[in-house]
Amino acid sequence: MWRTDILEFVRARYAPEPTTFVPGESYIPASGKVLDVDDLVALTEASLDLWLTAGRFADRFERDFARYVGLRWCRLTNSGSSANLLAFSALTSRTLPRPILPGSEVITVAAGFPTTVAPIVQHGCVPVFVDVDYATHNIDVGALEGALSDKTRAVMVAHALGNPFDAAAVAAFARAHDLYLIEDSCDALGATLHGQTVGTFGDVATVSFYPAHHMTMGEGGAVLGKSPQIMRSVESFRDWGRDCWCAPGKDDTCGKRFGWQLGDLPEGYDHKYIYTHLGYNLKATDMQAAIGCSQLAKVDGFIATRRANHAYLARGFRERGLTDTFDIVEATPGSEPSWFGFVLSLVPGARWNRRDVTRYLETRKVGTRLVFAGNLVRQPAMQGVPHRVAGDLTHTDRVMTSSFWVGVWPGLGQAHLDYMLDVFTSLRREMQS
Repeated sequence: MWRTDILEFVRARYAPEPTTFVPGESYIPASGKVLDVDDLVALTEASLDLWLTAGRFADRFERDFARYVGLRWCRLTNSGSSANLLAFSALTSRTLPRPILPGSEVITVAAGFPTTVAPIVQHGCVPVFVDVDYATHNIDVGALEGALSDKTRAVMVAHALGNPFDAAAVAAFARAHDLYLIEDSCDALGATLHGQTVGTFGDVATVSFYPAHHMTMGEGGAVLGKSPQIMRSVESFRDWGRDCWCAPGKDDTCGKRFGWQLGDLPEGYDHKYIYTHLGYNLKATDMQAAIGCSQLAKVDGFIATRRANHAYLARGFRERGLTDTFDIVEATPGSEPSWFGFVLSLVPGARWNRRDVTRYLETRKVGTRLVFAGNLVRQPAMQGVPHRVAGDLTHTDRVMTSSFWVGVWPGLGQAHLDYMLDVFTSLRREMQS
C-alpha cells in the first residue's frame, strides 16, 4: 500500500516548469529529450525496489523492445557506444565458427561518429574507409566491391542521422562474401527501408537511448540480433565475460553450477567464475530501464513528430527559395527515415562558409551541430592508427566542410520551426547582399 501511496503522490504533485518560447531570446537546441509524469513515476517505482543493477524492468524492456523492433533478442547496455563495442566484440568470440580475428579488415565510412569505428580498432582490426553518397550522406554502396580484400570480415556502418543506408544492398553484399553486417542504428530508431525496420537487415544492430535520441533512459543502449549464439556472446562480454548466464542475484539456473569443466580449470569449478571472454561490466541499471519502458510506450509519437517537423522545414525551405543556398539531405530511395536532425549542406560557390553560417544561426539562438566527426581519417584520434582508404573520400570531405544540422526533435513546435525558417531566410538575404 505504501508504494501505491508514494506513486500516487508523485503523480499528483508533478508540476513541470512552464516554458514560453520567445523568438530571438529562447535558445532552440538541436536535440533534446521529452519526459513526462509517466517517466517520473516509472523511475520512482524502480527506485523503491532498491534493486540498483539490472532487474525486472531491464528484463521487461529487453523483451518489449525486441518485440517492437521485430527481433527475438535484445540485450540492454549502458550506452549506444557500449552497444557498438559489445556488438563487435561478440563477433570476435571463439565460440563462433568464423570469428573476426585481429588483423581483419572491416569496411566502414569516415563520415560518421567515432564509436562506430572505435571497436574495430580496439580489437586490433583495420577499418577500411569508403566514401558516402552526397545526396543521402550514407555509405556509397558502389564502393563496397573496391574495398573488398581477402582480409575483409565485416561491414560496420551507421544509418546517417535517421536516414537509412541501403541496408538491403549492403546485406546482399555481405552474404555474397560471407561477411558480418553490423548496423549502427543509434540515430535511426523506427526508420524503415522497403517496409523493413532498420536494425533487422544485419547480423547484429545497435541502438542508443542518450537524451538526444528518439527515446531516452538518460544513458543507455541496446544490442539486437537474430542469432542466439551471437547474442549469448553479447551477454557474456557485457557481463564481465563470464560463461554463466544467471541473472544478477540468481544462482544455478543451469542446474549444474559445480558440474562444469572448461579450459584448463579443474572439473567442478564454480560456473559463476568461469570466463569465456575477456569482457566488461556494461549493464544498465533498473532505474534506467524503467524510464525506457515508459518511453517505449510513446516512441511512435516521438518519431511521428520528428518526421512532421522535418517535412515542415523541408517545405518551408522550398517555399522560401532556400534550396538555392542549401542542399537538403535526401531520403534513401525506398526508405521512410526516422529523422535525427534536419541535415543541410552549403551549395558549391556559396559566399559564406559553413562556420559563418553556424555562427550566424547560433548568435540568433538556433542550435546547430556538425555531422559528427566530418571525416574521421582527418581527426587527431586517427593519427598513427592503421587503416585503409578505398577510393577517395571526396564527398566525405564535402560533408566535413559544408554540412551541418538543426533540430527536429519532438520538443519543438511550429513556433520554433517558423522562427528557424525566418532566421534562415534572413541569413540567405545577408549572404546574397
